[in-house]
Amino acid sequence: MASQKERDDFVYIAKIAEQAERYDEMVDAMKKVANLDVELTVEERNLLSVGYKNVIGARRASWRILSSIEQKEEAKGNENHVKNIKDYRHKVETELSNICTDIISLIDEHLIPSASAGETSVFYHKMKADYYRYLAEFKAGGDKKEAAEQSFKSYEAATKAAESDLPPTHPIRLGLALNFSVFYYEIMNSPERACQLAKQAFDEAISELDTLSEESYKDSTLIMQLLRDNLTLWTSDVLEDGATEDGTKENHGKPAAPEEAEVGFPLNSINTLIELTPRSTSYTT
Repeated sequence: MASQKERDDFVYIAKIAEQAERYDEMVDAMKKVANLDVELTVEERNLLSVGYKNVIGARRASWRILSSIEQKEEAKGNENHVKNIKDYRHKVETELSNICTDIISLIDEHLIPSASAGETSVFYHKMKADYYRYLAEFKAGGDKKEAAEQSFKSYEAATKAAESDLPPTHPIRLGLALNFSVFYYEIMNSPERACQLAKQAFDEAISELDTLSEESYKDSTLIMQLLRDNLTLWTSDVLEDGATEDGTKENHGKPAAPEEAEVGFPLNSINTLIELTPRSTSYTT
């Protein structure tokens, strides 16, 4: 078993790697901590989360750009270019799959078994759901359906734990509601359910705003603002596009998973990791 000094060294390397923006090495260092089968501290789990968020975020951005170029080349009838882009996109998809399955396995085999109930459990189930959602963004057919189902199950497990153990104003519970609502909007194509979930989380938090601690006030109110921004966007989308009787949206040629602004849970403030994509729509944590 690794000593406390070795564990501290891994964490220190992860911090240095973050500052140097070498996120693959940041992830490698924190995986060594996770593999110790001990419950991670808040600092450690945030380092792990931020590392993976950056590693996956770069590939997701690449995939979106390639998909956009591919559509343009298809419209022009440039078959040779389309083939080259498809090959390149498949390479990025392989990287995305490997990253997602890597962190999901780490969560299932080491992090959840070592986690206590409450905040920690919610955090890991939410994280697991997020990475299944990322898989569902680019998978097709049965693989997409399976990823979406696993994402839903993990969001449900996280929500059950959050409603039991965390107040409505807790930033992790709010971040969970934000991401779960984005899952409904982007993966399930159900803007009405997305709006319902986001509005409920926002209203419940508003009703208990006076109980917020000074420590979490900034983070919680930021996520509440993101919930409200998404609600504004999605309500407009429902009015413009219309919805089917089951509450799902009609795509009218729009991409199923539009670009979004990513907000991660960093070490000091949620504001320190806001990544804007070229065409921001839905916000997630």
